Amino acid sequence: MPKDAAVEEFARLVRELKARDGRSYEALGRRLSVSASTLHRYCSGATVPEEFAVVDRLALLCGADEEERRALEAAWTEADRARRRTPPPVPSPAPAPALASPPAPEPEPEPSAPEAGPGPEPSPAPSPDPTAPEAPRPRSLPAPLLVAGAVVLVVLALAAALLGRPSRTPSAPATAPTSAPAPQKEQPLPFTWFVGSQLWQGDCGHTYLVDRAPRAVAPPPVTADARAWAGAHGAVHGGETLVRVTVQGRSPSTAVVLHALHVRVVGRAAPPSWNAYRMGDGCGGAVTPRHFAVDLDRPRPLARPVDGRDASGAEVRTIPAVSFPYKVTASDPEELLVSARTAGCDCRWYLELEWSSGDRSGTVRITDGGKPFRTSGSTGRPTYAYDTVEGRWITAAESGQSG
Repeated sequence: MPKDAAVEEFARLVRELKARDGRSYEALGRRLSVSASTLHRYCSGATVPEEFAVVDRLALLCGADEEERRALEAAWTEADRARRRTPPPVPSPAPAPALASPPAPEPEPEPSAPEAGPGPEPSPAPSPDPTAPEAPRPRSLPAPLLVAGAVVLVVLALAAALLGRPSRTPSAPATAPTSAPAPQKEQPLPFTWFVGSQLWQGDCGHTYLVDRAPRAVAPPPVTADARAWAGAHGAVHGGETLVRVTVQGRSPSTAVVLHALHVRVVGRAAPPSWNAYRMGDGCGGAVTPRHFAVDLDRPRPLARPVDGRDASGAEVRTIPAVSFPYKVTASDPEELLVSARTAGCDCRWYLELEWSSGDRSGTVRITDGGKPFRTSGSTGRPTYAYDTVEGRWITAAESGQSG
């Protein structure tokens, strides 16, 4: 299915659900923990949600049955594939062929001894003339002279060694260089891991620090486009960074045990005096995921496990925090959610995950694409929120929010 058709089919199903419910975008958005503009983008096909969970909650809220939910998930899967698919690169024109230069003349081969093989019968050697004088035979040096020559060579070699200069006797062949041992191939990790670092609380609440005036800042993106938006604006997480680490074993029969999660701060500075831009008004959801809380303002931050909370039913249910050691396999992966906060630091940091599997063990460094994560305090900074009606950034005082 073409990309536009897949996205439009998904958007059509979402619009039908919204029309069936009859509530406004804002009212439905509050129940789904997303902003009204985000829900409108889903219905118009302007974007596709990064996860199906928010659309599934919409289906349940609008009274969809099991068959409708399966059809909606299938449509979301096709639309998500279309969103992730990138067009093939346009081939560049082939360069014009260069004029062929005349071939260089081949060097004449050096004369060599003819190869042995069949040929004409050799002519019989002429009989020696008995009257011709006998050719002189080569004379060998007497044994005493050979011994004396060998002694001279040894003395010369010893003298050169004492003077610190390399020497080589005329008859000694050059020593062949010793080849280095081939490097051993490193074994792959027994698990895979994936990092997401552009996450927002409840898919709508987040703050970025940007060194730009409001007129030079684009409207807030949806979470699926947060990384591109932040990269284009040079944005820094303001106050909090959410990092999700998904760990999954490679083999269905071999378990990987996670032993500990450490925080390493590699840089501290004063927070930059940039403007703070809120991506939404903040939204509280019925489910608070379990996570690891990190206070970056402490001298030695720790990843402290915190229970989650599910208030979607009649009773509030506790979601137990991840406690180490923890086992993962190919069929039973785990998501480690880290919430790192700071009020007075421009902190650069990364995570270390200790693991073992059978007779192997090690530590994996978890970074933001090879660079440390960066979180900066935003207290006291000029704060802006986006007015969707006027289409511009306004101050927190104008929007009725506290700074």
